[in-house]
Amino acid sequence: MLKSRVPQSLSGQTLFSWQKPFVSVGEGRRIPFCSLQKQAFRTKRNTFRVCCSPNNVRAIAKSPASEETRVKAVATVQVTVGGFLSNLGLTRGLDDITDVLGKSIRLELVAAELNPKTGFEKENLKGYAKRINQDEIEVKYEFDFAVPEEFGEIGAVLVENEHHKEMYFKNITLDGFPNGTINVTCNSWVHPKFDNPEKRVFFTNKSYLPFETPGGVKKIREKELTVLRGDGKGERKTRERIYDYDVYNDLGDPDSSSESARPVLGGKDYPYPRRCRTGRPKTKKDPFSESTSTMVYVPRDEAFSEVKSLTFSAKTVYSVLHALVPALEGSIIDREAGFPFFTAIDSLFNEGIDLPVKTKGTLGNILPRLVEAITDAEKDVLCFEIPEMFERDKFSWFRDEEFSRQTLAGLNPYSIELVKEWPLKSKLDPNEYGPPDSAITKELVELEIRGFMTLEEALKQKKLFMLDYHDLLLPFVNKVREIKGTTLHGSRTVFFLTPVGTLRPLAIELTRPPSNGKAQWKQVFTPTWDATGAWLWKLAKAHVLAHDSGYHQLVSHWLRTHCATEPYIIATNRQLSAMHPIYRLLHPHWRYTMEINALAREALINANGIIESSFTPSKYSVELSSAAYDQQWRFDLQALPADLISRGMAVEDPRAPHGVKLTIEDYPFASDGLVLWGAIQQWVGDYVSHYYPEASLIQSDQVLQAWGTEIRTVGHGDKKEGWPLLRTPEDLIGILTIMIWVPSGHHAAVNFGQYTYAGYFPNRPTIARTKMPTEDPSDEEWKSFEERPEEALLKCFPSQLQATKIMAILDVLSNHSPDEEYIGEGIEPSWDENPMIKAAFEIFSGKLKELEGIIDARNADKKLKNRTGAGVVPYQLLKPVSKPGVTAQGVPNSISI
Repeated sequence: MLKSRVPQSLSGQTLFSWQKPFVSVGEGRRIPFCSLQKQAFRTKRNTFRVCCSPNNVRAIAKSPASEETRVKAVATVQVTVGGFLSNLGLTRGLDDITDVLGKSIRLELVAAELNPKTGFEKENLKGYAKRINQDEIEVKYEFDFAVPEEFGEIGAVLVENEHHKEMYFKNITLDGFPNGTINVTCNSWVHPKFDNPEKRVFFTNKSYLPFETPGGVKKIREKELTVLRGDGKGERKTRERIYDYDVYNDLGDPDSSSESARPVLGGKDYPYPRRCRTGRPKTKKDPFSESTSTMVYVPRDEAFSEVKSLTFSAKTVYSVLHALVPALEGSIIDREAGFPFFTAIDSLFNEGIDLPVKTKGTLGNILPRLVEAITDAEKDVLCFEIPEMFERDKFSWFRDEEFSRQTLAGLNPYSIELVKEWPLKSKLDPNEYGPPDSAITKELVELEIRGFMTLEEALKQKKLFMLDYHDLLLPFVNKVREIKGTTLHGSRTVFFLTPVGTLRPLAIELTRPPSNGKAQWKQVFTPTWDATGAWLWKLAKAHVLAHDSGYHQLVSHWLRTHCATEPYIIATNRQLSAMHPIYRLLHPHWRYTMEINALAREALINANGIIESSFTPSKYSVELSSAAYDQQWRFDLQALPADLISRGMAVEDPRAPHGVKLTIEDYPFASDGLVLWGAIQQWVGDYVSHYYPEASLIQSDQVLQAWGTEIRTVGHGDKKEGWPLLRTPEDLIGILTIMIWVPSGHHAAVNFGQYTYAGYFPNRPTIARTKMPTEDPSDEEWKSFEERPEEALLKCFPSQLQATKIMAILDVLSNHSPDEEYIGEGIEPSWDENPMIKAAFEIFSGKLKELEGIIDARNADKKLKNRTGAGVVPYQLLKPVSKPGVTAQGVPNSISI
């Protein structure tokens, strides 16, 4: 069994209770109560006690048997944007007065254990904390408690905010106990009692499994969870901290127009993870859709929009969406105009775009990296930073070797897979989508590999790889093609692994299903040595890159990290007490994610938002992610080793350092990712083993079991397969390692390189606006292509408005804020106070420092062609720590942008 992890310490209860300002002390003498209070606090051994009756208050001598401990409670409140409490006007004046009078914050100490005589909770110790000092960052409040010995250990602190505005509490410290300081980490907003009379509870930094929970705080623990779960009714208010589930029914706006209506995601027709419930009214035209608003509710502690510097990234995203994008739309007259020449694309980085005069330098103040304010002209100029990839080699995007390299060391390393079967064949219904056999034949492949080996030998030696977007995209092709300004194909791209470990593209197949009386169209494009074939190959690559960009943003990024993680956050807050060790392990990896997701639903993935307006699937973008969730997503495959094995990019090997052997040894994302995965797994293993040394403890932990069940049956209720059991420490370690890897390593790999690789958009166009010149061309279309093939490529690329909007968004999404919290860098207070956990975390932190050196060494190894070479951007997306800005490295704890 577990040894007790609950050190004993002295605590106490309220010394005085009074109703009148004077106290009778015998013989008719009455003295001011304040004098009595001072006299009593001069000694630890009382010679009298105070009793109350309806008519008088008197001091009664008592036995000097109880020792008291003088404890100083200091509450630290963080200064918010705009100054202390951001509170102006009458209420600010009232709050200042209550601060001076020491009546603004009421603290109550809660005993950990029950009263042994009565079996009930001990009476709380109460007092008002007075403001003692303030600086630009924080304000401190203090109160001295007299704690009797029999009060025992402190279990929690209750806080009542008597200001008229909410306050952000960082921590509370209790100094004076013989066994040392007791720390209470808050990092939470506390509502004013005028909004809600319920006091806030903050538990000490000790972690307890449910059966260990001290009796004195059991009821408080259950009450707190009841508050967090809510009742599932009504519209949520900004100040609330309620975590509940809902489907994605707020992406459309049917009341504005039928074109803005979107289906509900979540359920049988469109399987999807659940989001946080907001409870907004339903739309008038669609009783299943939720109305939109300018404020999207997230539980208060998930939205740090008023705390200094905590939302550098979120605020900047908001500024781009709500200020810069409208300015761009106002400055670019023709929304469909493409770039006339490649030099016009280059001008985005050296001349910029004049924004409307009405902005008058305001955008430059909030977006200094992107926008240069021209004071004399009273206007702003949007001038993009040159991406590192373009700066190192401005022609790399044009070359096949870079196209191939980025499947292993680029922005979307999650799609490349081993070709396991031949011939390539669609699994879709041939009656609806046409003949299933691929047009990429054995003869074509053997011609391209030019005598290296036969197709059968290539398959056996694991030399053929593929990007396969055929079956996922084909059902959307005809629907997307009805939308003006975009097109779509199903696609397959086949690569050959060369002797030096690099991939060489062999063929691209593009397919259009039957439509409007036309038969299925499919064609294979290969690298060729004639001018026409070479330009067709470049255009085919542009289409594949648009497919890959859409899949990356909608599946590898949004679905598999942001979207899939939200149910874990909701369940953790609903089922696991803040005292639970698993809550405390996971909490750093949940910070800020729900706020970012709410912002995405408001302006990124919503109807006519940034994604729909600039990516190939257009209005069907999020439906596409639903199809991917239905067909591809499984919880167990979110583990990096399992993901690699499922794609044929690795095989199980017990002798290998991480239990797998890579199919392509020089696979930068996988090789670096496995080191990070292993470090996380060991840290989680050490943590879980400390609290759950026996399987019976996991099986008997009912709240842990309820947490796992809720994620599986509610948060991801549309997915029935791929869920591991939760019966042993090994089961729990595997589950938690996935939950930490996804918002840290996985998200970093697909997010923070976005501007580096896609800031020069020809390298990764987000949309293909025109069909291939060979697909049912008219004589005029073919002639135009032959005479001006460069113009055909530019027309296929995003428009000026689409490109500049996406570039601005990607710049911000790739940015690390100055106060980023990187994995393994800072220890949580509850971990720091437990010697065993602290030691395990120090080992974890040390391994991440080793990873930095490993990555540097690999990037200097000339044999690794996928991460080194002339003009090649070194792969360092999984380097744990970064300086602020766009660096293409750094792994934050959580999805904070």
